[in-house]
Amino acid sequence: MSDWKPKRFWKTTAVTEAETGYTVQLDGRPVRTPAKAALIMPSRQLAELVAAEWDAQEDQVDPGTMPATRGANAAIDKVVPQHAEVADMLAEYGDSDLLCYRADAPVELVDQQAAAWDPLLDWAADTYGARLEPRTGVIHAPQDPEAVARLRREVHALDAFQLAAFSDLVSLSGSLVIGFAATRDAQPIEQLWDHSRLDEIWQAKLWGKDEEAEAHAALKKASFLNAKRFFDSVTIGD
Repeated sequence: MSDWKPKRFWKTTAVTEAETGYTVQLDGRPVRTPAKAALIMPSRQLAELVAAEWDAQEDQVDPGTMPATRGANAAIDKVVPQHAEVADMLAEYGDSDLLCYRADAPVELVDQQAAAWDPLLDWAADTYGARLEPRTGVIHAPQDPEAVARLRREVHALDAFQLAAFSDLVSLSGSLVIGFAATRDAQPIEQLWDHSRLDEIWQAKLWGKDEEAEAHAALKKASFLNAKRFFDSVTIGD
């Protein structure tokens, strides 16, 4: 695989208003997505995040350091043309949510799961009228179809930019409920991430940390936090 990266070719970066939102210009020329669509964003806050990423590039452009730009590109190029499909895919997490699958032993882990995850399930029930029930073991057991349907409607209500961020919040945590809790600030974002890794944290305390696994988890956490920042920058608006 080639390590080639495009070189920085511009001197100035600026946020400008567009007809339907905000865009970023490099030397007065608007940035486009990989699919050559106009990079029009719904809020100045998001456009400023994207502009800061472009401005921070030095000799070579490194997409790995540009999460907001990647998120905006994904929203326009991938989510907009298939919004319903993306929403349906994410809504499916509600029927197999991480928070619902519990250990039967040891008692300390059982208690930790209940203490961390039950309040989130209660929150979802209170907020969305969708009660997801825990079960013991890892074998799939369907949830109440009406509860899943209510959560599905909430996913479909998100716009393309929100859904692009929500996709990472859900897929990285393995939990539709944690994804919603992150968007609503139901708990601090770092605490929500730790809840999603409760089993892994337990195993690390029991058997010791694996450096490679910890490094991989750190990358996932960074992506989770970036997704939250992206969602907030879209939702706050101008």
